[in-house]
Amino acid sequence: MGRKERREREAKRENYATKHSAAKRKQTLIAIGVLGVIAVIVGYAAYLFLNMTETAPGGPENAGALGSEHAHAAILVSIFGDMFDFTSTAFQIKSSWIHFEGRDGTTIHKHATGVDLGYLFETLSIDLDDQCYVFPEKDRTFCTTDKFALKFFINGDQVDDIRDYEIMEGDRVLILYGAETEEEIEQYIVQLDDQVIVK
Repeated sequence: MGRKERREREAKRENYATKHSAAKRKQTLIAIGVLGVIAVIVGYAAYLFLNMTETAPGGPENAGALGSEHAHAAILVSIFGDMFDFTSTAFQIKSSWIHFEGRDGTTIHKHATGVDLGYLFETLSIDLDDQCYVFPEKDRTFCTTDKFALKFFINGDQVDDIRDYEIMEGDRVLILYGAETEEEIEQYIVQLDDQVIVK
């Protein structure tokens, strides 16, 4: 093998090594760029999540940041003596702000200040006002009449409306529709007081 051939071979090796090295460098830079973009996106998403306010998507008007409060309250809804079942998946975690969770339908979980019971029922697609309770199917409406009444109780005290009420830790919320006597109402209040609040 002559010197000329040897030099040509060495030059080819050097060219190959240079090209291979350049290709590896390019792939490494692309990978670093992609990972950098992913890190920025994840960081930004985490920042938004940690700093959610009332303007965050899905949040109720006037609500504080998610995590600004964590309160639990017991609830019991009775329509003509039948307990409304919130354990169905149709009523579980419909909002991050206030919801039922863990297949439990007796404890309300609130995760921000400024979130009221009206918003909870709105997320459950239950129409509620001071006169009517309307099931999600819309064909089952229960409104106050001469014979039957929709009644609300917070911690044993009757109130006219609960939509603007913000639960506090340990509250007890009772909604009744029917023609209950004072004694029957007292029995519901006792039943609600015995209900375990799941935290």
